[in-house]
Amino acid sequence: MTGPGEPAEPAGRTGAAPRITVIGLGYLGATHAAAMAELGFEVLGLDVVPEKMRKLEQGSAPMFEPGLEELLRAHVAGVEGSTGRLRFTDSWEELGAFGDVHFLCVNTPQKHGEYAADMSYVDAAVASLAPHLDRPALVVGKSTVPVGSAARIAERLAELAPAGRDAELAWNPEFLRESFAVQDTLHPDRIVVGVAGPRGEELLREVYAQPIAEGSPFLVTDYPTAELVKVSANSFLATKISFINAMAEVCEAADGDVMKLAEAIGYDDRIGRKFLRAGIGFGGGCLPKDIRAFMARAGELGASEALTFLREVDSINMRRRAQMVELTRDAVGGTLLGKRVAVLGATFKPDSDDVRDSPALNVAGQLHLQGAQVTVYDPKGMANARALFPTLGYADTALDAVRGADVVLHLTEWKEFKELDPAVLGEVATTRHLLDGRNTLDPQLWRKAGWTFRALGRPTA
Repeated sequence: MTGPGEPAEPAGRTGAAPRITVIGLGYLGATHAAAMAELGFEVLGLDVVPEKMRKLEQGSAPMFEPGLEELLRAHVAGVEGSTGRLRFTDSWEELGAFGDVHFLCVNTPQKHGEYAADMSYVDAAVASLAPHLDRPALVVGKSTVPVGSAARIAERLAELAPAGRDAELAWNPEFLRESFAVQDTLHPDRIVVGVAGPRGEELLREVYAQPIAEGSPFLVTDYPTAELVKVSANSFLATKISFINAMAEVCEAADGDVMKLAEAIGYDDRIGRKFLRAGIGFGGGCLPKDIRAFMARAGELGASEALTFLREVDSINMRRRAQMVELTRDAVGGTLLGKRVAVLGATFKPDSDDVRDSPALNVAGQLHLQGAQVTVYDPKGMANARALFPTLGYADTALDAVRGADVVLHLTEWKEFKELDPAVLGEVATTRHLLDGRNTLDPQLWRKAGWTFRALGRPTA
């Protein structure tokens, strides 16, 4: 296989590097397409949203993801100085003719009014691609799907593709962390492939030859196991987050310190320190919908009792948001009506512009609905936040958001917020009262500047 900076050989003859297509160009797909070009492959991407395609064709990322835009500009055809290895199309026919390996990276959101995953986007992509597969090809699912989906999709592919059984399916779940997606794609901590035969494994070993050579473990499984890996991992992480948040509730009742508690138990290498920071809980486009879809699928399989604990995990997580609303109400004297609340953070995590199921934005919205005048500031998520909650107030800086506030809420742990000067903010706030929903600010620093400081699960003094 060719390495970064070297063009892949054109397909069409024995020994040629496989040509790759990526279907769905959101967080996962855009990153995967750019990374495949970085690894030396010729890549063709497709998405059904024209605005997204236009941005990508200019070498611009349709979302904020550190390092992604630089990677796109290095490889998108037509961008000055690029390798030209990455192109885009809206033609399924061109996609089928071009590709040897087709990566499915479309969304599987939660169904409206249900816990189950919406598979309509995956099914539509397969139905659009398959009729154009008239020669041997490998279709690789990366989307997070209910276990059992791959076997069904494999049969559908064979039925619809002119190539029949030569249009094979593999399942290769993604493990990207938003804000680390480029690193996680180029240097994955593991590569899992669910395959039905040796050809799929051989092709994917070729696609991932460089990460494998660098030491990334390559695990070969059947379809169901590969489908279960992502939801199992996310369920474990969600459980760990909700565990420490449950301990925060106990600490508040017992006047303990959840940060010291987490530090103490984190030294146990069976437990570890990661994901033990108490706060307002998890959100984003993966963990909440994945654990709910997992519960729904377990019920369909007759194994619902195995995952009943995830209902409590979800309940604890949502309760943290309600707790922050109640702490805010207490901080302003028992009623939110007419009170000015500054919210620092709108995205579900720092170094991202993603506001999907964001705890920060959810809390801001609840406060607004209960009569507070809410002003939000976020370093990268303002446009997405405005689109989702247009009735909230928005400020261009943290200082402007805090101006005139009766209480300040720290709800997304951006580095910028850790570097704020409490004395400067105190000069513009009406009341120096801060609630730290992420347990990343220094209580002593803020209290020294005259702020009443409260953090979830920690002593008030």
